[in-house]
Amino acid sequence: MEPRIWLIAGPTASGKSALAARLAHEIGGEVVGADSMQLYRDLQVLTARPSPAELEGQPPHHLMGIADAADAWSVGRWARAAEPLIGEILARGAHAVVAGGTGLYFAALTEGLAEIPDVPEAVRSESAADFERLGEEAFRARLATVDPAAAERISPGDRQRLQRAWEVFAAGGTSLSDWQARTRPLLAPGSWRGVVLDPPRAALYARCDARLEAMVREGALEEVRALVARGLSPELPAMKAVGVRELAEHLAGRAGLAEALAAAQRETRRYVKRQSTWLRGRMDGWPRITALEPEAQWGQFLALNPSLTP
Repeated sequence: MEPRIWLIAGPTASGKSALAARLAHEIGGEVVGADSMQLYRDLQVLTARPSPAELEGQPPHHLMGIADAADAWSVGRWARAAEPLIGEILARGAHAVVAGGTGLYFAALTEGLAEIPDVPEAVRSESAADFERLGEEAFRARLATVDPAAAERISPGDRQRLQRAWEVFAAGGTSLSDWQARTRPLLAPGSWRGVVLDPPRAALYARCDARLEAMVREGALEEVRALVARGLSPELPAMKAVGVRELAEHLAGRAGLAEALAAAQRETRRYVKRQSTWLRGRMDGWPRITALEPEAQWGQFLALNPSLTP
């Protein structure tokens, strides 16, 4: 079998890591992390990143635990690291198994990443003021005169994306849609095969709740305590990881442990819902695995990819 690229996407706690590791083991592959929080060394427990002990005897894993929490990684930075890495894995004669829950990472690989220039703060402030002054309907109508495609596709009530589309044009005179049309997929069409894990929501929520309880027992509080002690900006991506703010409230004495845990569980469920909604909207053509238990997931994966069955 020729080396190829396998993409495994799914919401938090859906079983991506286990499926990716098993696939890589079975076909002679290496795992590439596609999770924006598992990148950070400081967040092993709270992101369920495999520990060094868990990785013993496993296929090589990449782009996990490589960044400091003070270093903000973007989609573009991840993509610039992942593209050559995947090429190196294929050049070694191995398969690349890309797995994670950050949908934009997969979009960068399969659809392309628009390298849009930075928008000056003054332009962003003016755009926000214009939206307040004009209201959504008039703001959208103005956007339609310079970027009709964006004005058409952006959902009602999505102020952030409406303003973003206007800002890009106002800053450089080129519409957001034109920038996006210039993009190219980082992975060649036909070079990859993707799957989305989409287990029943109620069962997934229950797993998330139980996993957070286990994380607290296994060192999540100590992890958050060390992170908070660094005095990092709350705007850094690592500081926005689900569970950090909630457990920090407990450590600061502003919430009991049970209250903080419940808040973290609630926010995790909300995050899972957002992930699932995104994956269903942007990856609606990808095959789905609906099981939650590892053996059932593997069986469904093989059914979708019969060429892997001996």
